[in-house]
Amino acid sequence: MLDNLTQRLSGVIKNLRGQARLTESNIQDALREVRMALLEADVALPVVKEFATQVKQAAMGQEVIGNLNPGQAFIGVVHRELTRLMGEHNDALNLAATPPAVILMAGLQGAGKTTTCGKLAKLLHDQHKKKVLLVSCDVYRPAAIEQLRTLAKQLEIDFFASDISQKPQDIAL
Repeated sequence: MLDNLTQRLSGVIKNLRGQARLTESNIQDALREVRMALLEADVALPVVKEFATQVKQAAMGQEVIGNLNPGQAFIGVVHRELTRLMGEHNDALNLAATPPAVILMAGLQGAGKTTTCGKLAKLLHDQHKKKVLLVSCDVYRPAAIEQLRTLAKQLEIDFFASDISQKPQDIAL
């Protein structure tokens, strides 16, 4: 998602170069690219619409000051609104829960859940000195279980070998 958004925002900057200020017309063109990137990343349509409205209101008629060009000024507005939308505070994981602390990863196929699980497991193990166990409850895709097993082995993280004959809720317990 972020790679695609970054590429599109780079294009927005190029398209806004040479403009003296942000106008309704060039903001609409730039927002079209941002909306498409967010929708392609499976962001909900109502969220995208609200985000676009907020960016448009914040950017409309904004004077380009200092060494900034209109593209950079627009990106600043987008950044502020994304930060507001996603949450301005960086809340840490609450690992003080009575062990075991369980982290459930859910999402669309191909969204990067397995890779994120590996990265999170490595971080918790190496930096927070936690004992980590990776468990796959995806009994409907045996390759997903093997992918997680391989990743756990590469990272030297413990892995619980679930079986496709088990029910996901039984594995989770």
